[in-house]
Amino acid sequence: MLNATVGPEMKNLVVVLGPTASGKTRLGVELARELGGEIVSADSRQVYRGLDLGAGKDLDEYSSGGSPVAYHLIDIVDLDSEFSVFEYQQRFFSVFEDLLARTVMPIVVGGSGLYLEAVLNGYRMVDVPADPVLRADLEPLSHEALVDRLQALRRVHNTTDLEDRDRLMRAIEIAQYSAQHEPEPGPDIHPVVLGVRWDREVLRGRIRKRLGERLEEGLIDEVQNLHDAGVSWEKLSFLGLEYRFVSDFLRGGIKNKNDLRQKLTAAICRFAKRQETWFRRMERRGTEIRWLEGGDVDQALQVVADCGGLTNSREGG
Repeated sequence: MLNATVGPEMKNLVVVLGPTASGKTRLGVELARELGGEIVSADSRQVYRGLDLGAGKDLDEYSSGGSPVAYHLIDIVDLDSEFSVFEYQQRFFSVFEDLLARTVMPIVVGGSGLYLEAVLNGYRMVDVPADPVLRADLEPLSHEALVDRLQALRRVHNTTDLEDRDRLMRAIEIAQYSAQHEPEPGPDIHPVVLGVRWDREVLRGRIRKRLGERLEEGLIDEVQNLHDAGVSWEKLSFLGLEYRFVSDFLRGGIKNKNDLRQKLTAAICRFAKRQETWFRRMERRGTEIRWLEGGDVDQALQVVADCGGLTNSREGG
């Protein structure tokens, strides 16, 4: 196993980030095999059971091409659960500390910028109980008034909090409580952050190819089965682009599979561009991202070695 002891300049976390379809999972798994690590997902949809093809879990990546690689924070809650950034952060801290205690290097893989920043920047968050008195005060307010109320309390990073009334009220609840309660300190994290990037047209081609594969593998059936199991169209639309567009197709809003493929490809490409914008903002805020063209594993290992922070000795030779 990897010796994960931390010295003054040593790194105790490897992060692999990048836009959708960039090959983050493949690179993360290869690094885990080389470094004696395990994967910790940083994806806001992969936490949910039942979101498989549409969430891009690619679970076969963890077992194909070599020894199986363990993964964490995938398939951990049901779709009827509300999963917050705070809950992700707390679960991550627990996994992180467990892996280091076992001298296993955590390899974070994901593209959900808010989850990544919650870990890398150590967002100070607290466990917020429900406040029925506050909820009663908020209930009569218009959507616009709720947005103003939240923005008066804190800077809004996650714009999805502004789109759904329940999430908006919960965000206000959290912001108001957090202003009055000091959070517990998190673990000491020293990351090396690797970013996977491609030429824009190459990435577009990868997105188009991957979407075609997932449609062939049964993405439409996955969405239909979720709805048949009781997940509303509204809920599905909130679970990401694949679920939103396929739901629209199943309800007749998109006329044929060719239109679905074209419209969804364009939407995912726009989403990838927004992810890249978020990563650039992370850099402006002080996160050093070492970019890899095409996610080459040898280049990634060289970057990790150049950091001088990871020892590569394994127990038992």
